[in-house]
Amino acid sequence: MLNFRNDYSEGAHPTILEAMRENNLTPVIGYGKDEYCAHAAAMIRERFGCPMAEVHFLVGGTQTNLILIAAALRPYEAVICADTGHINVHETGAIEGTGHKVIAVPKQDGKLTAADVLAVVRSHPDEHMVKPRMVYLSQSTEVGTVYTRHEMENLRAVCDKHHLLLYLDGARLASGMTAEGCDLMPADLPRLCDAFYIGGTKNGALFGEALVLVNETLKPDFRYMMKNRGGMLAKGWLLGMQFEGLLTGDLYFTLGRHANAMAARLRDGLIEKGYELAYPSTTNQVFAVLDKDQIFDLTTEASFEVSKNWDATHDVVRFVTSWATKPEDVDAMLALL
Repeated sequence: MLNFRNDYSEGAHPTILEAMRENNLTPVIGYGKDEYCAHAAAMIRERFGCPMAEVHFLVGGTQTNLILIAAALRPYEAVICADTGHINVHETGAIEGTGHKVIAVPKQDGKLTAADVLAVVRSHPDEHMVKPRMVYLSQSTEVGTVYTRHEMENLRAVCDKHHLLLYLDGARLASGMTAEGCDLMPADLPRLCDAFYIGGTKNGALFGEALVLVNETLKPDFRYMMKNRGGMLAKGWLLGMQFEGLLTGDLYFTLGRHANAMAARLRDGLIEKGYELAYPSTTNQVFAVLDKDQIFDLTTEASFEVSKNWDATHDVVRFVTSWATKPEDVDAMLALL
């Protein structure tokens, strides 16, 4: 069975597994107060050029998003995102469960603009409506597109003007930052965002995300919120140890480049065969328009997700490549198609 369902189906990069094996029987203090987490946090601050940032390690993206948003917003405040955003579509109402409205903006390419944000602010003028307080972005987006430095700077400017926090979901940050069309550098993120996270689950870790708090107002008592919301892992060193491995050398971004290269190989092959692509993705997600009968036949030999309906006879299929995808896997998928 060919696997293109997601980028976290495989276990972990061998470097990470080896580090866990070597340190398996070493007693370590719990709850992220260990030397591995401390060292990984220092590596993140250095790599992303944010010496004063706080770094917290959490198990998954949904926990990271809901804890950060719950900690940052007052009860009457809301978060703005593209309608394809993870917090709007794939987190089972977790954000609304914290008491905060998600204001979803319809976007074909998955990307918010400064004009979108301004329109939302202007349409929520007084205390009879929720107050927009945060802008949520994903890099890369849920449809595989990426923000440029210019786009991010425009968003930062409108956020500053209207006193909004800017938060970036980096579940696929390695793929997004190394994609064609992305000119953002790691040091741009703390300059432009109040908070962002570095995704490990979808880029070679067994599990784990590293949340970076830049804005000073987000830092006080954040660990209390982590514990209160069930986000504090007793064996926290398992998270720190994994990010140590990912951030040694250029492994983190090397894995992202590989996933993108495999997606480009698949994308080029699809185009050569005459298939239509639903989104202009340059990252590790490829969205192809396939005949419904063909999709049914393919499911016996390949694993993937149907993203949405296209028309009466076609659906959009999402193929996802990962750090572990091999060129021969891509070629076999193209041959099957």
